[in-house]
Amino acid sequence: MLAQSPGDSRLRYMLANEFKNGGQLEQAVREFRAILAHDANYGPAYYHGGQTLEKLNRPEEARALYAAGIEATRRAGDAHTRGELEAALALLG
Repeated sequence: MLAQSPGDSRLRYMLANEFKNGGQLEQAVREFRAILAHDANYGPAYYHGGQTLEKLNRPEEARALYAAGIEATRRAGDAHTRGELEAALALLG
């Protein structure tokens, strides 16, 4: 399905989560970043991308992704995801 609709953020997000859940963390990060390259307002990709970066022990990259996500969700009016990103950033320190 993704081959037919490569710009479909929802499909790419599902694929990224499959990679994440299957332990293919580097591939998951690439997919989360691909989502954001096409749809900078896709809030969940910031959150789950950051979580994946944390699992890869890359806290600085996770912080940057969370911070970018906070700004994107603020612009998009997505208070729920913004709250999740703020909490994740606060926990990361």
